[in-house]
Amino acid sequence: MYEELTYHFDLVDLEQLRLLGQLSPGQRIQAMLDARELAVGLIRGRLRRQYPHLSTREINMKLLEETTSVRGTDGGS
Repeated sequence: MYEELTYHFDLVDLEQLRLLGQLSPGQRIQAMLDARELAVGLIRGRLRRQYPHLSTREINMKLLEETTSVRGTDGGS
C-alpha cells in the first residue's frame, strides 16, 4: 500500500555540498539568505499571477501565511 521512499544525493548535490563545505560560516549564511530570497521571490511571483487583483500588501500577507503555516495542522490550539 505504501511505497518505500529512498532518497539519494545526485552527483550534482554532492558537488554542491563539497563547495558549500569550503565556505566560511559567514559565506554559508549568505548563500542560505540568497537562496531564501530567491524562493520568496518565486512564491511572490506565483501569488501575483494567481491573484492579480490583490495589492502588494495583500500579496505579502498571503506570502507570510504560506511560508509560516505548518502543514497538517488546522492552526488552532
